[in-house]
Amino acid sequence: MKTNLEKYLVTAVIPVLFSGLMSCRSASYLDDLPYIYTSERYSQNSETENHMDSAFIHANHDIQGLSDEDLDIRERYSIIMGVMPKEITNYKLYSFIDGWIGTPYQKEGSDQKTGVDCGHFLSLLFNEVYEETLSPFPEKVFGSSSVELFTGRDFLKEGDILFLRYDKLHPISDEAMYLQNDKIVACTNSGLNIYDFNYKYFQLRYVAAGRLKSKK
Repeated sequence: MKTNLEKYLVTAVIPVLFSGLMSCRSASYLDDLPYIYTSERYSQNSETENHMDSAFIHANHDIQGLSDEDLDIRERYSIIMGVMPKEITNYKLYSFIDGWIGTPYQKEGSDQKTGVDCGHFLSLLFNEVYEETLSPFPEKVFGSSSVELFTGRDFLKEGDILFLRYDKLHPISDEAMYLQNDKIVACTNSGLNIYDFNYKYFQLRYVAAGRLKSKK
């Protein structure tokens, strides 16, 4: 027969220990995520669970013919962007970005292992994804006749270039790319990653946006 003390340990202490272990494992998992947008933050910024479930059901009609790789990109980046999966349509773009996430910062670097800056990254991206030639130097892109400049944030759309200023000596110091839902891909001292454009870090440095003019 178990004593009252033994029964207490089984019914009270052990569940607490199990809960603590699970919490530690969860915290470790979140720390290991390669993106700054965890599923917990996504849930806080999303609509109700029932509404989301319903919307996902209605969005499944357009997944026919997608490869496993494209489906993976679609689902993961819909969470990172905080949008519905059907809003992720440029799989080539997000697949390219995905391969560079976490690359360390290196001035004028262009290698996934040793490092990259955003100017060189976007030059590679535009060549690979859009088949467009883009200078790896932000000030040259800013002054290019093939780029249409504007400042209104309401006009931003996926693929627009954001020009950033870090000091008075370099009016155009860096670039980033606008994606969706105020999310951008940029390179900071922490490396290349998906960031929130609303962060004060970017807002204080934002100069203008640019869009490649149509070849037509």
